[in-house]
Amino acid sequence: MDDFYYCSTTPRIVALVRAWYLQRDVFEAQRKHLGEAFGAEASVMRGIDSLHIGGLKLPLAPDMDVHWRQPDNHGYRNLRTAGQPPKGSSKAHRAAVRKEHARLTALWQQLGLNTGSLLMCGGVMFEIGGTAYSNLGFPINEHEHLAATANHKPSYGWIEGAEEILSRAYFSARDQKNRTATPKEAAHA
Repeated sequence: MDDFYYCSTTPRIVALVRAWYLQRDVFEAQRKHLGEAFGAEASVMRGIDSLHIGGLKLPLAPDMDVHWRQPDNHGYRNLRTAGQPPKGSSKAHRAAVRKEHARLTALWQQLGLNTGSLLMCGGVMFEIGGTAYSNLGFPINEHEHLAATANHKPSYGWIEGAEEILSRAYFSARDQKNRTATPKEAAHA
């Protein structure tokens, strides 16, 4: 795979990169809070360009199956959309399951957690000193992007104010970011 390196000092682009990392920190705090609220480890599933909550590491127990999906390959379970009492359950037991599931769902919603993806499309990015740096797996070209979008054709997109840079400039900036950042911030770059 090829790598293409870009930088932009456009304030809007720098603000977008900063906002991405702020949102990522909020996501991480919500994930930890979810685990604390339910008394279990909350997973974070990472893709090349996204993060999402993969579930909670809850034990295998028949009483949990009513409210939680079966564990995935990594042992994480997700809250069902509705409780599923065992077949043949009494009316009182079904009502108790619905009541408990409503409590679990309310707790989940109270956390304000989006279990979907936090998506970053395109590649690796970071900001240092008012400059946003991007490492993409594809080239971007403003003129090609404008021509393609004018003709309603697909485009790789365009980063406002982007200038293609050499890899050594990108990695030099990344090394500088890692040297000056806290350990948590360094992981972002």
